[in-house]
Amino acid sequence: MNIEYFIAGRIAIKSERTFSKLIVRIAIAGVMLSLAVMILSIAIIKGFKTEIQDKVRGFIGDVQIYRFDLNGSFEKSPFVPNDTTLAYLKSNKNLASFYPFATKPAIISANGEVEGINFKGIDKTYDWGFIKKHLVAGTIINFIDSSINPILISDYTAKRMKLKIGDSFLMHFVQDPPKKRKFKIVGIYNVGIENIDKSFAIGDINIIRSVNNWEPNQMGGIEVRVKNFARLQPVADSIYANLELKLRSRSVKESTPEIFTWLSLLDVNTRVLLILMMIVGVINMVTALLIMILERTSMIGLLKSMGISDTSVMKIFLYNAIYLVGIGLLLGNILGLGIAYFQSTTHLFKLEQTNYYLAYVPMEVHFLDVLLLNIATVIICTIVLIIPSLLVSRISPLKAIRFK
Repeated sequence: MNIEYFIAGRIAIKSERTFSKLIVRIAIAGVMLSLAVMILSIAIIKGFKTEIQDKVRGFIGDVQIYRFDLNGSFEKSPFVPNDTTLAYLKSNKNLASFYPFATKPAIISANGEVEGINFKGIDKTYDWGFIKKHLVAGTIINFIDSSINPILISDYTAKRMKLKIGDSFLMHFVQDPPKKRKFKIVGIYNVGIENIDKSFAIGDINIIRSVNNWEPNQMGGIEVRVKNFARLQPVADSIYANLELKLRSRSVKESTPEIFTWLSLLDVNTRVLLILMMIVGVINMVTALLIMILERTSMIGLLKSMGISDTSVMKIFLYNAIYLVGIGLLLGNILGLGIAYFQSTTHLFKLEQTNYYLAYVPMEVHFLDVLLLNIATVIICTIVLIIPSLLVSRISPLKAIRFK
């Protein structure tokens, strides 16, 4: 029988000391809350980053290919990709899809109001997965029937211009001389990112080709979606290296550096919070261990007088402390994962979408994150608890037995 483990178990389970029980419960609660906060912090930050990344890349793609020239305007110069470029994009196994697009500044006129907008033209190969998830009314564009010039506008623009599904309006394209087209609203979307919702409407790329007198196969750019966003940079570099000389490409991180820089700063906040929570949990356990040692000074003296070594007595209190840490971890996992699951299913905790780009607090829990947090907590607590347990070696058996 492991005598140290046996005595530690008796202390943990059969203890009748009221004060130490209170301190132990506080220590367990401290570990529980620390772990729960750490789990939720990582889940929220990862969920937040994933949601924002998906919104940005969902609308403008992971990589944009455009013609390389001195044109610095939002409206890119037209081009026709050669067969080599198209063959490379089709054969690249890291790509999920690619499709042509073009943009052109315009002004919407409806109900006595005017609004500046960027018209984004796409064709039937466009990946509608992202837009479908953010449609608040209507449907996507049916390219078979182009007689009505279908268009998707944002919920912001619809409210601003007092428009709804089925309404028609005139759009004046900015050029010399200006040209206008009549559109019918078939869908209204709400991405939740102000710069996108205020700035874009989605329609048929053939409208831009017609207005600009382009050839039928000309385009302003190609949007590319990668299969694994974690490998975006090497895939983007590979695309850039295989393009024809007249073309260039840039990733979504290069197109919107302010958003991705902001998201990377969130990792710093997470690390600071994890360190603080770990310190709180460790301090609680150290305090509990010191009090248990002081309250059981007489027992320590008795064990030493019976010939038990300082190391064995230290193990008794370490085993007891680790047992309490284990209880705290179990409760912390239940609390943290329970709140994360509840929020994921109910979206109870809301956010101001205009400030945070999201309407609710997102949660993204990974088993590996939870496992590493538990292992790190056990290891750090065990190492730190060795220090107060060394107090046992300084206790004299004779004085300890007389201690009250």
